[in-house]
Amino acid sequence: MKRRWTFRAYPTPAQAEHLAQTFGCCRLVYNGMLAARTAAFQRGERLTFVGTSAKLTGLKKDPDLAFLNAVSCVPLQQSLRHLQTAFANFFAKRSAYSTFKKKGRVRDRAEYTRSAFRFDGATQRLTLAKLGVLELNISRRVEVDPSTVTVTRHPSGRYYVSMVIEVADPTIKRVKTGQSVGIDFGVSRLATLSTGETIPNPKHLFHRTALLARAQRRLFRKQRGSNRYRAQRRRVARLHEKIADARKDSLHKLSTSLVRRFDSIYLEDLHLRGLVQNHRLARSLSDASIGTAIRMIEAKAEASDVSVVTIDRWFPSSKTCSVCGHLLDALPLSVRQWACPRCGTDHDRDVNAAMNILAVGQTVTVRGGGIRAVRPSGRKAGRLRSVNHSRGKHAISS
Repeated sequence: MKRRWTFRAYPTPAQAEHLAQTFGCCRLVYNGMLAARTAAFQRGERLTFVGTSAKLTGLKKDPDLAFLNAVSCVPLQQSLRHLQTAFANFFAKRSAYSTFKKKGRVRDRAEYTRSAFRFDGATQRLTLAKLGVLELNISRRVEVDPSTVTVTRHPSGRYYVSMVIEVADPTIKRVKTGQSVGIDFGVSRLATLSTGETIPNPKHLFHRTALLARAQRRLFRKQRGSNRYRAQRRRVARLHEKIADARKDSLHKLSTSLVRRFDSIYLEDLHLRGLVQNHRLARSLSDASIGTAIRMIEAKAEASDVSVVTIDRWFPSSKTCSVCGHLLDALPLSVRQWACPRCGTDHDRDVNAAMNILAVGQTVTVRGGGIRAVRPSGRKAGRLRSVNHSRGKHAISS
C-alpha cells in the first residue's frame, strides 16, 4: 500500500530562490501547454502528452526561454503529466475544465521522480537535482526509498516535502475491545455516539473570525504589490494555516480515539456537497470538516483492522424512534428534543439518530445487505451500503 508522508522543509536562501524559479517554470509550462491544447481543441485537432513534450523541447531551445534549462527537467515533465491527468478527468466527467495557475493564489509545487532525487536511508538526507541537500524535519524514520518527492510552498511561506512510500504491511496491532458504535455527525455537536457521548464542535474558524477579519482589512488598506502588502498577505495566510492545523489536529485526535475504542464503527452516508449549498449552514459545515473526519476514520480503520459500515443517506435516523420504531411524519431541524407519541420515550435528536445508525448498520452486517430504507411517501430510497475495511478491501453489499 502506498502512503504519503509529509515533512517540514527548511531551504537555505539560495535554495528558496532556486525553488521559486522551479515553481515559476512549472507554472509557465503548465499554462503554456494548457493554452496550446485549448487552441488545438478549438481547431478540432488533438494535442496529446507526446505533442506537449515535443513542444517543451522546442521551448527550451528558445533564447528568450533559456531559463527553463536552469532548473531540473523532471518537474517540468511532471507538469505535463498533471495536465494530461486533468484532461483525462475532464473527458471522463470527473472534474471541470482545467484553469490557468496564478502566481501566489495557490500552493506552488514541484514533483520529482526517482531520476531527480536521492534519499539516503542511513542519514535520512534528501538530495534534489540542481538543488543539493534539503534540510528536513524528519518526524518518523523513512526505511524505504520513496517513489516520488513533491516540494510544496504554501502561501504562508512554509515549505513541505511529501514522499510517496510503499508500505508492506500497514496494519497496526491493537487489542480487540468487542465494542461497536454508531456516529451521527452534526454542526452544533461535531459527533454524537450511540453510547450517549457527545463530541463538541471546536469551531476553530468561528473563534478566530474577528482576528481574521481584522487581518484582511489591514491587507485591503495596503498598496497592492508593495512589500507591506506581501508581508500582510503572508500574515493572513499564516492565520488561515493555523486554523486549518488546529482543525486537523482535533480531527486526528477524534478519529484515533474512535478507532482505538471500537471494533466496528457505523456511519451515515451524508451528501455533504449538497448540504454546503445551503448558505446558512455552508460556513459552519465547512468549519466542522465532517468529510475529512469520515475519511480519517476510514483510513485509520483500514490500517487498524476495524470495520466501518456506512448506511444509506435516506434512512430517517432522526425521525425514527430507537425504542419502538415509530416514524414521525416531520421533524424540523430546530427540534432537538422530542417524545415518541407511541411509547412516550423522550429522545435527544442526535443520540436517537446515532442509536438508529448503530442498529441499522448491525442489521446490514448480519444479513449481508439487501435491506432498503423507505421514505414516508412510500418511494424506495435506495439500498444500504456496507463498506468493510476489516481486510483492507471495500465490500459493497447490494
